[in-house]
Amino acid sequence: MRSHFCGLVDESMIGQSVTLCGWADVARDLGGVCFIDLRDHEGIVQVVAEPSDADGNAAVVKAAAAVGYEDCLRITGVVRKRHSVNDRIRTGQVEVVATAIEVLNKAEPLPFHAHENAGEDIRLKYRYLDLRRPEMQRMMRTRIRLVQALRRWLDARGFQDIETPILTKATPEGARDFLVPARLHPGEYYALPQSPQLFKQILMVAGFDRYYQIARCFRDEALRADRQLEFTQLDMEFAWVSERDVQDAVEGMIREVFREVIGVELDAEFPRMTYEEAMRRFGSDKPDLRIELELQDVAGLVKDSQFKVFTDWATHADGRVAALRVPGGAAFSRKQIDEYGAYAAKYGAKGLAYIKLGEDGTVNSPIQKFFEPAAFEALVAAIGLRKGDLAFFGAGTYKVVSDFMGALRLKVGKDLGLVQHAWKPLWVTDFPMFEWDDEEQRYVALHHPFTAPAVDDIADLKANARIAVSRGYDMVLNGNEIGGGSIRIHRPDMQSAVFELLGIGAEEAEAKFGFLLDALRYGAPPHGGIAFGIDRIAALMAGTESIRDVIAFPKTTTAQCPMTGAPSPVPDAQLAEVHVSVRPKADKA
Repeated sequence: MRSHFCGLVDESMIGQSVTLCGWADVARDLGGVCFIDLRDHEGIVQVVAEPSDADGNAAVVKAAAAVGYEDCLRITGVVRKRHSVNDRIRTGQVEVVATAIEVLNKAEPLPFHAHENAGEDIRLKYRYLDLRRPEMQRMMRTRIRLVQALRRWLDARGFQDIETPILTKATPEGARDFLVPARLHPGEYYALPQSPQLFKQILMVAGFDRYYQIARCFRDEALRADRQLEFTQLDMEFAWVSERDVQDAVEGMIREVFREVIGVELDAEFPRMTYEEAMRRFGSDKPDLRIELELQDVAGLVKDSQFKVFTDWATHADGRVAALRVPGGAAFSRKQIDEYGAYAAKYGAKGLAYIKLGEDGTVNSPIQKFFEPAAFEALVAAIGLRKGDLAFFGAGTYKVVSDFMGALRLKVGKDLGLVQHAWKPLWVTDFPMFEWDDEEQRYVALHHPFTAPAVDDIADLKANARIAVSRGYDMVLNGNEIGGGSIRIHRPDMQSAVFELLGIGAEEAEAKFGFLLDALRYGAPPHGGIAFGIDRIAALMAGTESIRDVIAFPKTTTAQCPMTGAPSPVPDAQLAEVHVSVRPKADKA
C-alpha cells in the first residue's frame, strides 16, 4: 500500500516516485498551491500539490485543498529538493510533489488538537488520538527500546525467559489482591499476581538458575503519578548468589541500557548506602542525591533547652529532632514559611520551628527565647547556618520526623532550583527486616516475608526482631526506587520462623504457603533476585513525571479507563455463572 515511511524520506530519493500513507498533521491552501505535512510513526514529510501545465494537476490540487486535520491519506508523488529547508525535522531537506492524493478515511472534527495542551481526562478518553501525537510516540518508543535492550542483555547472558501464572493463589502480606471467581469451583477464587515472587523462587529450586520475565503484575491499591493497578516489571532471579553477585550483574545491565536507549553514561560504580544512613541524612529510603541538602540530628544540642517539644523528643527512646539548613532561605517571607509548615503537615508534622539568619547577621526565630545565648549560638554554628540562610526544625518520632523532613528537603530543593541536572544512581542496603504495625499489633515485613535476615540463627532473629536487618536492597535513581530485591530465605525452618514472627501461624502458613515450604525442603539452593519497574524507568528515560505517559492504556487516579468505561457492571446472569452475587450499596447516613 505504501513504498516508504514519511519520516524516512531523504535526499537519496530525489527524483524517485514514492507512495506514502499517514495522517494530515497540517494542511494549508495558499491559493492554488497546497501544502500537507503528512505524518506516520516515523515522522513528518512535507507534501506539495501544485498546478502543472504538462499534466494538468488540477484534480490533485483540488483533493489537497479539501484535506482536513487528521484525515487518513495515501499520497503518491516525486521527491525533490525543498526550497526552504526545515532543520527541525529529519525530512527537512526534501519534499514530495503529489501526483495522486487518496483520502482513505475522513476524520471528523477532533475533541482536541495534537499540538494543544489538552487535559489528561480528555487525552485518556480519546487515547488513540493522544497516542498519535509525536510527543507520545517519542515516549512510547523510549519504552519499547528499553524493553528491547533489556531482553538483548539478558538473552546474551544466559537468562531464561519463563512465563509464570496469571491466575494464581491469594496470599497475604502485600497490597490488596485482585480476585477472580473460579466458575468450575463455586465459592473459590484465583488472584491476579502482585508479582511472580514465589514462582520464581520455585524455579530456582527446579534448577533453572537464571530466570527473567517481563511480567504483568496487579495490585488493588490507591493510584498516583507513579502507581497503576496493573504494571509491568522486569522480574529476575539467580541461584547460588550473594547480594553483591546480584547487584553487580544488574548494575551493569542498567548502565548498558541507559547508554543504548538514551545515550546516558551512569556512574562506573553505583555508590552504596545503608537504610539507616539514608534515613538519617535524607529522611528517605530512596534519596534524591541531585539535591545536596541534608538533615542533621540536633537532639544533643537542644535537649537542655526550655522548648518542651524539643526536650521531650530529644530524650525519647524513639524520638528525633532534626534540622534542615536552607541556603538563602532567610529571604522567605512569613507566608512562605507557613506554607512550608502546611506542606510538612501533610506528612505528619505537628509544626515547623525555624531560625533565620539575615544578611546583616540579625536573628529571627520563635525558638531563640527558649535557649541560653551560648547554647543557641552553638546550635547555629553546629548546623552551619550562614548569613542569609534559614534552618527548619522538626521533632517527633524518628519515622515521622524523617518522613516530613525528607519531604520538606525535596520541596525546598525543587523550589530553590537546587536539583542538579544529572543522573544519580545508588544502592540502598541493609533494610530493617520488620516494622511494627501499631494498628494490628504485630510485625510486618518491610520488603516481603521471603526476604532473608542478615543472621542465620533463628534464636538470634527471634530475640532481636525489632532491630533485625534483612538482606534486602533497592536500586534508586534520582529519588525513584527503580528496582527492589533481596536474597531469599532458602531454609524451611527459617521461613517458618519468619512467618511466626509475622503472626502467621503454622496452620495458616501451611494453607497459604505450603507449596513453597514443601519446595524448600527438597534441596533449595541459596538464591536471590530483583524486580525493576519498567514503567518507572521508561518515564525517567522519557523525561516525564507520570508513568501514565509511557503506558499505552493507563487507568486514571480513580482507577478507571475513560476510553473503554472500565470498570463496568456485569449482568446478573454472567455473575450467576461464576457463583457471585453483589451486595447492594449501603445507604449513606
